[in-house]
Amino acid sequence: MQSVALYLIPVTLGETPHERVLPAYNREVIVGIRHFIVENVRTARRFLKRCEPTIDIDTLTFYTLDRHTPVEDIAGYLAPLAGGESVGVISEAGCPAIADPGADVVAIAQRKGYRVVPLVGPSSILLSLMASGFNGQSFAFHGYLPIEPGERAKALKRLEQRIYNENETQIFIETPYRNGKMVDDCLRYCRPQTRLCIALGITCEEETIRTLTLAEWARRKPQLPKEPCIFLLYK
Repeated sequence: MQSVALYLIPVTLGETPHERVLPAYNREVIVGIRHFIVENVRTARRFLKRCEPTIDIDTLTFYTLDRHTPVEDIAGYLAPLAGGESVGVISEAGCPAIADPGADVVAIAQRKGYRVVPLVGPSSILLSLMASGFNGQSFAFHGYLPIEPGERAKALKRLEQRIYNENETQIFIETPYRNGKMVDDCLRYCRPQTRLCIALGITCEEETIRTLTLAEWARRKPQLPKEPCIFLLYK
């Protein structure tokens, strides 16, 4: 029998069959949990049904945790733990609490002394770094870069400086409909010899992970779909 804890439950990155990327143990944990903190109730319910079709979804309790959730509500989501019942955290894709609002509830659980258990699953950030050929000993993830052109230019130049001064891989993301603009800005503001890795569809049928210098990307500019991408810069 699993111990009472806040379980961080990874989700597939797209429509990949869960058995390809999630351990069987995750399912064992899921079927023993009745309370879930989720980013989106509809997609969380669908994910749970895919993991275990016999689950009676209507007997479960779901708490929504997204960027609109009032901070004062979050602590109350952990009430089942005080009563001896486990709670699961499910994000929209990938690993909870990594570039995800789930980090807030984990921080509260740590402060209250509850056990926190991260389960194994796919992280687009780490998988793209693994496949990029870049420095995996020293790296930084920055989330979204500024939208305003002047601020974005300064941000890209600052990140590139860290590559050459600190030997550190720089990782960031963009809203899917601006993927092409992100490539344009990297070409415009960074050095031709700097390498850019573009990773999309990780673990899915359409998976593409490609590393080229910016000079090479300029000669074969990619036509990126409006799908989540990970961008990595290194020397």
